[in-house]
Amino acid sequence: MNIKKENAIQNVISHFEDYANLILNQLSILEKIISSGSLTISEDILKELNINEDKSDTFEVKLSEKIINTIVLQKPVASDLRKLMACYQIVINLERIGDLVMDIVKFIPRIKENETYNRMSDVIYNMLLVSVNMVQKAILSFINSDKEFAIWAIQNDEVVDEMNHKLIRKAITKSKLPDETQQLLFSFIHINSIISSIERIADHATNVAEASIYAMEGKDIRHQSHENEEE
Repeated sequence: MNIKKENAIQNVISHFEDYANLILNQLSILEKIISSGSLTISEDILKELNINEDKSDTFEVKLSEKIINTIVLQKPVASDLRKLMACYQIVINLERIGDLVMDIVKFIPRIKENETYNRMSDVIYNMLLVSVNMVQKAILSFINSDKEFAIWAIQNDEVVDEMNHKLIRKAITKSKLPDETQQLLFSFIHINSIISSIERIADHATNVAEASIYAMEGKDIRHQSHENEEE
C-alpha cells in the first residue's frame, strides 16, 4: 500500500466534504429566504451569502488544483483515478449550484408584485426542498459509495421538471393578468427565472449522482435512460 498516495487521496476527499458543506450551507440560507415569503433580504444575510460565494470560488480553484496534482504526482490506480475524476466533475457542478443560489437571491428583490409572489412562494419552496434533497443525496452517494442515493437523485430530476411546468401554468391561471399590467408581467419573468434556476440546481445534482456512479463502477450513465437502473 502506498501510504503517501492514500493520504493524498484522503486529503482530497476531506477538502471535498468541506466544500460540499459550504454549498449545502448556501442552499440552507436560500431555503430560509424562500420560506419567509419576503421579497426583502437583510443586509446581514446578503453579506453572509457573498462571503460564502467568495470562499466557494477560491475553494473550487484550490480543490481542482489539488485533484489534478494528486492525479499527476501520485499516479493512482484505475479505481482511485475514477474517484478523483468524478470528484473533479462534482466540484464543478457544486460551484455552479453556488452560482445559481446567488442568481436566485438577485432575482427575488426585483419582483414587484408581492401578492403574486406570495401565491407562488409555497410551491417554489417545495420545489427547492426537492432540489436541495437531491444535492444532499447525490453528495452522500459519492462520499459513502451509495448507489441507491445516486439513483434516487437522478430519478427525482423529472419530478422537479414537472413542478416547474405546473408552477408556470398555475402562475398564469391564477393571476388574471390584464394586458396593460407590465409590472406584473415582469414579476412573472423574475419568478420564472427563480424556478428555472432551482431546476438547474436539480440538474447539477443529477450530474453529481452520475459522477458518483462512475466513481463506484466505472460506468458512464450520462445521457442514458435511468428507468431500469435499479433492476
